[in-house]
Amino acid sequence: MTQAAKSGSDHLKALKDGRWVAINGNVISDHTEHPAFKEAVKTAAGLYDYNSDPLNIERMTFASPSSGRSVSRAWQLPTSYAELVERRKALEQTAENTCGWVGRTPDHVASTLSAMVMGIELFERHGKARASALSEYFTWARDNDIWAGYAIVPPQTDRQPPARAGDFINASVCDEDYEGITIKGARQVATGLPMAQEILLGAVQPLKAGDEKASFTAMVPLNAKGMRLMSRRSYEELAGSQFDNPLSSRFDENDTVVYCDEVKIPWSRVFVHNDIQMAKAQWFDIPVMAYQNYPAQIRLGVKLRFMLGLTYRMAQENGLLHLPPVMEILGQMAADVNIVQGMIAAMETNGVQFGKYFVPNPSIQYSSMVYSQALYPTFVGRMRELAGGSMLSLPSSVADFTSSDTAGYIERVHGTAKRPAADRVKLFNLGWDAIGSEFASRHSQYEIFYSGPSFGNKMRNYGAYDWERATGLVDQFLSSYDNPIAPTSVDR
Repeated sequence: MTQAAKSGSDHLKALKDGRWVAINGNVISDHTEHPAFKEAVKTAAGLYDYNSDPLNIERMTFASPSSGRSVSRAWQLPTSYAELVERRKALEQTAENTCGWVGRTPDHVASTLSAMVMGIELFERHGKARASALSEYFTWARDNDIWAGYAIVPPQTDRQPPARAGDFINASVCDEDYEGITIKGARQVATGLPMAQEILLGAVQPLKAGDEKASFTAMVPLNAKGMRLMSRRSYEELAGSQFDNPLSSRFDENDTVVYCDEVKIPWSRVFVHNDIQMAKAQWFDIPVMAYQNYPAQIRLGVKLRFMLGLTYRMAQENGLLHLPPVMEILGQMAADVNIVQGMIAAMETNGVQFGKYFVPNPSIQYSSMVYSQALYPTFVGRMRELAGGSMLSLPSSVADFTSSDTAGYIERVHGTAKRPAADRVKLFNLGWDAIGSEFASRHSQYEIFYSGPSFGNKMRNYGAYDWERATGLVDQFLSSYDNPIAPTSVDR
């Protein structure tokens, strides 16, 4: 009998796994019920409920070729333009379900693993056993429709002068035997782990000779013995009411530093081992980077559309839409949204074959990342400009509306002839949580750096661009007319 699609309750049950999570100096016994994480966990469960709803299941899922179970289209391996678009529409809906404010939805690492499987021949050259481990894990992950996060960057302290031998700052193999490898040390920044079941540990940073112990890629359950998850400050926990902080109260996916305190990983979950060239090739010689960041651009397109709509509503509420300078700013912001969404369409229509698979155009995808990294702070700046001081005079909390001491004054100060105070404050509370709160500040930093520093994306774009086509046009034109000066010999 074919198993039903994964539901929100299935995911919630999977998250109650006894993992070690520390926040505010305490280790939590069940993070799904803790005020720092529980609403984000509910958001995660809600995504699976949406997918498994009979009204949505055909659009959001497909039948796994190995089990026949309906699983998220995040696991789909497109072989044509039509299938790529079909998958994108499902991912776009996932982003719309959180208005683009959850950056590491299940499609990100699912896309990473999918692209690795597309490039399985690379892993076979690395070793049949490692390729088999990847293939079998992918099938299991797809059929169980898991949510995975990843941590692939060493702690920034690892960039300082070399530590003492044995300190294991950067996660590395400290032991191995016939059962598997044992990892000790840290990786960052793992986003969304309170919502996830497993984590991919790998190394995306350049490695050099002598770094072989750090050159591993493996999947680890988040409740593995020795796995330590250390959370940053929770904006959800500080949010107060949903009315006061409508985004951070639900969509704070959290960021975590992962420390492996001698975590044992069986060989069946190890995809790369003791090979610095392979540790790099897995990201760049097959379409992993392009394919995993393609959903991120889809999500960003949705988020920017939401932020544009929010800016329009705030300007409308302030009676500014008739002003030409406001129209000009909104017109520019609309152009920016259309550029991002247009580049997503261009990635697809100009997609390329990788073996039997059809993937987004890597050069256009990298160009979109370069553009969006520079765009986001500018976009937020324009939102601030149009919002003006409207968000600086908001009530301290929803309690001001119910207190007999303040309610009447709040209505007089914030209410208008067209709108009661609560409706107006609700709108501008949303605006503040989007661009002014600590949650919003984290998002500004996230959008600039989640895919790495901008120079790295620019260099990848340089490597992916078709320079021969561009320079060929120049050379063709140069050859269309003569040089009036005859070439002469040059004394050397």
